[in-house]
Amino acid sequence: MPGQDAGTPRVFIMRHGQTVWSQSGQYTGETELDLTKDGEQQVLASGKMIIGSGKLIDPVNLAHVYISPRNRAKQTFDIAFPEADKKAIADSNRVSITGRLAEWKYGQYEGLLTREIRALRKEHGLDTERPWDIWRDGCEGGESPQEVTGRIDDLIREIRAFQKDGMHGEKPSDVVLVAHGHLLRAFTKRWLGYPLEFPLALMLDPGAVGVLSYQHHNIEEPAMMIGYGFPLQE
Repeated sequence: MPGQDAGTPRVFIMRHGQTVWSQSGQYTGETELDLTKDGEQQVLASGKMIIGSGKLIDPVNLAHVYISPRNRAKQTFDIAFPEADKKAIADSNRVSITGRLAEWKYGQYEGLLTREIRALRKEHGLDTERPWDIWRDGCEGGESPQEVTGRIDDLIREIRAFQKDGMHGEKPSDVVLVAHGHLLRAFTKRWLGYPLEFPLALMLDPGAVGVLSYQHHNIEEPAMMIGYGFPLQE
């Protein structure tokens, strides 16, 4: 990490590659879908660019990799990380599959588009004063924002418990999360201390990677890195 915050632990958030439903805009929670060919290439390109020895995500700096239990997330990890690095991380017990990173449970909205969800809710007599917003209203038959917040906050507490002792690079403390679009944006809001309904517009393309960290080497100052300076490669 460049500048005054060099050595501060980071949390890399990686969204799985494209599926047919992410391409069409259909809400995909518990439905198991494989990556498309384009999705595989998205992940492969990101992995080659930023994962490996001396790169942004250097396996020697990793304390842990957390992966959603959905197949599309596990497939993304398998493609993004080189085989030798995957083996080293797994052999040292630094990989976990956790339901805390599963995508939002959409309930009745699984497989629907936003406009279809809003039409369905209108049929149910909901949202008479304002349009549906998942961050505020949650999902019928699925999860509420409070339920998603609970599982995310539990993971954040776990991460900060071991990162607090590596705020100046004393030990490998970086973390990678491999998960989903809504879940990772929700994670970012909670990392920064905002409720899910806070109007913070965030974007994360399939196969893309974002970076969270801390200001001033301080566990009490979580931050989002909105820009990253790369060293000159000789």
